Amino acid sequence: MKKKYSYILPTLLALAVAIGIFIGGKLHFNDSPEKLFSTNSKKDKLNRLIDYIDYEYVDDIDTDSIVDVTVNNILGKLDPHSVYIPKSEMEAVAENMKGDFVGIGIQFKRVKDTITVVRAIKDGPSDVNGIKAGDKILMADKDTLFGKQILNSELIAKLKGERGTRVRLKVLKKPENEVFFVNVTRGVVPIRSVEANFMLSSDLGYIKINRFAESTFDEFKKALNRLQRKGAQKLVLDLRDNPGGYLGIAEKLADEFLKEGKLILYTKNKKGRINKAFATKKGSFEDKEVYVLINERSASASEIIAGALQDNDIGTIVGRRSFGKGLVQREMDLGDGSAVRLTVSRYYTPTGRSIQKSYDKGHKDYYQKFMERYNSGELVSVDSIKVADSLKFKTPKGKIVYGGGGIIPDVFVPIGTLEEERVESLDNRGYFSDFVFRFLERDRTRFANYPKNEFMNDYKVDDIIFERFVDYALSLNVKMDFYGQDEKIKRYLKANIAEQMYSPNLAAEIKSSEDKMLRKILELNNETLEIQEADLIESQN
Repeated sequence: MKKKYSYILPTLLALAVAIGIFIGGKLHFNDSPEKLFSTNSKKDKLNRLIDYIDYEYVDDIDTDSIVDVTVNNILGKLDPHSVYIPKSEMEAVAENMKGDFVGIGIQFKRVKDTITVVRAIKDGPSDVNGIKAGDKILMADKDTLFGKQILNSELIAKLKGERGTRVRLKVLKKPENEVFFVNVTRGVVPIRSVEANFMLSSDLGYIKINRFAESTFDEFKKALNRLQRKGAQKLVLDLRDNPGGYLGIAEKLADEFLKEGKLILYTKNKKGRINKAFATKKGSFEDKEVYVLINERSASASEIIAGALQDNDIGTIVGRRSFGKGLVQREMDLGDGSAVRLTVSRYYTPTGRSIQKSYDKGHKDYYQKFMERYNSGELVSVDSIKVADSLKFKTPKGKIVYGGGGIIPDVFVPIGTLEEERVESLDNRGYFSDFVFRFLERDRTRFANYPKNEFMNDYKVDDIIFERFVDYALSLNVKMDFYGQDEKIKRYLKANIAEQMYSPNLAAEIKSSEDKMLRKILELNNETLEIQEADLIESQN
């Protein structure tokens, strides 16, 4: 036995020395071009360049930032949807796609230099501990949370933490000016992807989805069950402005509407390998009327659902042509906390069409084509949509559909006027939210005992509040025809009060009352009912 070990030991030592020499050669900057194990690989070249800069460059350089730029430049030569996610952004991206995070469950604003609660998330850690909108959080444990020098990222870091850990908050409650302490146990706080769900009529439900995260399907099922208990036999699925997300979640959601065995989509990689996804028998909304809302900012997973239903002659797609993203990405870890989302395949709708826009002329041209839709009149008139006959496909029932550049809806609804779009832009950019927060800060008691149903049905934004908003907007150099859009502005002000005092769901319901696409769906639904009634009468005669 001793002889055997005496033979192995020198061998292992020799191997270790050889490996050491090899690694040392990689790190030594004066070795000759003819060194042993030398390669001309692209990877070796990049590694060497970074090492040279690290060890030999005259100035100290943050090579991490150089690597980030290099990775972005490499991906910039590929398609527009292969992207790099630096380490600093990974946590936020992961939380958004997971659908929750661990924290105390508040939405807040910085007022001057102090955290003020906009809304405590219902049933979240802060809500169950009595923290309300308008409360000011002064301290977390021994950390002071007010002061102009504190960054938002630092504040968030102090409030977030491990699940089950406790944080002692010092809170100033307005308007009583009462200071109290409360121990809040950090918990899982949902980031909702089902933004709203309510009944549009006695049998027509509405669900809006803003992205496809891990939690989206479960959220959708809960919302759908809730609406069905209220009598929903038909559904509006709102995918407007939804940029997409997980492919698998989109497949599961499409399965809810398609019968077993129906093709949802198929993917193809560069080796020609095809993977097909079929509907199962799990669908809970099969053989029922569904309307899918899309617009020019609906992309990826949103287009998968719209394309799957349209190609299977299920439901009605309403709105404007979608974005046109037919590529599939997979997230890959780069080993240092960063990641890359790399395009690994293309997807095709059941009829075989790809809805991916061309990116042959580079990223700038790719996104410029999106902007050209505004200038070409496509958003105003369906006749302005340019489609090639070579991209024409037929559904099983003979309906003509087109590939290339997005999903063209079955029923077109034009974009609003420039002034109408400006009001919506102000809402998207937070002008209404900020004004309403300031307005409520003056006196929150006026809504404290206002029942939600009474607020929904009876409350009206008066001219005084409207004029205050106009003054606020003008102070921020907003220029538009305020008085020509007074009714829409008042409706958005009411919706933002509802969101901060009651719930985002109530806010969405208030905005829906004058939504052009929803009004179109109600027209279509009424027409369908009239046809069904006429058919019933004819059959009885």
